[in-house]
Order: sequence, then C-alpha cells, then structure tokens
Amino acid sequence: MIAWDRLLAFVAVASVLVAIPGPSVLFIVGRALQHGRRGALLSVAGNAGGFVVHAVAVAAGVGALVAASATAFTVLKLAGGLYLVYLGVQAIRHRHDGLALPTAAEPPGDAVRDLDRLSTRRALSESFLVGVTNPKTLVFMVAVLPQFVDAARGPAWPQILVLGVVFALMALLIDSVWALAASGARRWVASSPRRVARVRAAGGGMMAALGVVLMASRRAAH
Repeated sequence: MIAWDRLLAFVAVASVLVAIPGPSVLFIVGRALQHGRRGALLSVAGNAGGFVVHAVAVAAGVGALVAASATAFTVLKLAGGLYLVYLGVQAIRHRHDGLALPTAAEPPGDAVRDLDRLSTRRALSESFLVGVTNPKTLVFMVAVLPQFVDAARGPAWPQILVLGVVFALMALLIDSVWALAASGARRWVASSPRRVARVRAAGGGMMAALGVVLMASRRAAH
C-alpha cells in the first residue's frame, strides 16, 4: 500500500517531531508527577488514541476542513486548553489526597497511599480528550501526512490511515520513555508526603500552564 522508502522517510520526519517535547510530552510528564508510572503510561495510550482519531478525520477530509477554518481551529484549541487548565487546577486542589505520614509498621517510601489510584477508565478518557483536542497534532497530520501519499498506489485515505497509526505507535513508544523517566523521579520523592504534594502541585501547574499556552498559541505538532 505504501512504498517502504516513503514509509521510512515519514518515520524519520515524524520521529523528530514526536521526540521534541511539546504539548503531549508535557501532559504526560505532568501526569507522571501526579499519579506515577501506571497513570502516566495509561495517559500515553489514551493520548495516542486521540491521534488515531486525527488520522481518521484527515482521511475523511474533516481534518483539512477544521485546519482551514479559523473558527473550528480556535474552538478546538480553546476546548483543549481549557480542559488542560481544568485538569491542572484539580491536581493542585487535590495534591494532598491520599497522603499520610508512614507509621512505624510501614516501610519507608509508603507515604503515598494512592500512587496508582487513578482509574484506568479515567486515565484513558482524560488523556484521549487531550489528544483529540490537540490542534497542533491535527495540523501536523493535515500538512505532513498527505505529502507521503503515493497516488500511484491507490486511494489516499487508506495510506493516510496507515501513516496515522504509525505516528500514533511512534508517539506511544517515545512518550512512554518520557513517562517512565518522569515517574521514576516521582518515586524518588515518594517517601515524603510533603514532597509528593509539591510534586503533584508542580505537575498540575505544568498542565494548567500548558493549557494557557495552547490557547494563546497560533497555528504551528506533537
């Protein structure tokens, strides 16, 4: 369906864009600081699912319409930014939830009782919404994916879907590295409830700030 040389060229271009810290990476790092490794990795998966929706939208022609419409683009950008601000504020408000000083019977590092309490459904749904409402990734797919479509190999839409899934898988892999690194730092401070509360607040502040930046940004990718 897609020539190997075109696919490899796309992977080379996309890998650079995915690896550079952007909204998705900052969101994942914020989640790792709040909820640890499990919550961060679930958020990576949900966020990547949002990218698959972008690929479907681009293949169906909807993505190009949204990217071309200033109103639709602004609505998408504001929705994503406001949602990130909401998640960040909630994280700051609840930064002390589940924290307690360890007793003599508890091993060191057990001060965080809810390290992985974020439910699977909530982690996936919230991160999926963040991925879907990320206008920068949508613009990347609208502007970049079509350049790797080979008209001689049949219809464009299945090629776009394949490239979109490849992009999502790359994001899944690379963002997981960021998630593991950030959650490792959180585990390091998990022995102190006060430090964990501060780290949670930092993660929430990061997401809230990211939401503000996203709302204020102009059209620019992952």
